[in-house]
Amino acid sequence: MPIVTFIHPDGTVQKVEGQEGDTILKIALESSVPMEHACGGNGFCTTCMCDVESGMDNLSPRNDREENMGVTDDPKRLSCQSKVKGDVSVKLLED
Repeated sequence: MPIVTFIHPDGTVQKVEGQEGDTILKIALESSVPMEHACGGNGFCTTCMCDVESGMDNLSPRNDREENMGVTDDPKRLSCQSKVKGDVSVKLLED
């Protein structure tokens, strides 16, 4: 099972196991990691945006929804659109 490491804005680190194929957002919510998601995880806002610190190759490719929202450059990803296929480390952005 992939390990997702969440780096909180205050510097604390939280490591959780996730299911391969689940999104970063789903893994966060199932693990009580606070992550905004104003559109319900449908890729129509950018409130769940995060910075991928490591493991970009362990995420699904950027999709049309991300590109349509202007999320086109690494390390930025929408957590609701990023499916995990291996270990990844993400930095949660401040509100």
